[in-house]
Amino acid sequence: MANSYTKADLVDAVASAADLKKVEAESALTAALGAIESALTSGKKVTLVGFGTFSVQHRAARTGRNPQTKAPIQIPASNTVKFKPGKALRDAVN
Repeated sequence: MANSYTKADLVDAVASAADLKKVEAESALTAALGAIESALTSGKKVTLVGFGTFSVQHRAARTGRNPQTKAPIQIPASNTVKFKPGKALRDAVN
C-alpha cells in the first residue's frame, strides 16, 4: 500500500465509520470540501475544532531566480491556503 491516502480511501473510511453507503459518504465528503473551498474563496477562515484551521494567506510579488540560467524572474503576487493543525491533531500525530 502507498504512503498516501486518496479521496477514495477517505470515502471508504467515512462510509464504514458512519455506517453509510459509499455513495452517501462521497456526497457528504464532496459537500464538506466544497463548503470549505467556498468559504476560503470568499476570504473567510474555516476552523474545525480539534482538527485545525484553514485560512487564505496573500503572497506579495517578488523577484526570484531561474535555477537553470540564474536569470532573475518576476514571481507574481498570489494567494495560498494555509493550514494550522489543532492541538488534538498535533497530539494524535505525535
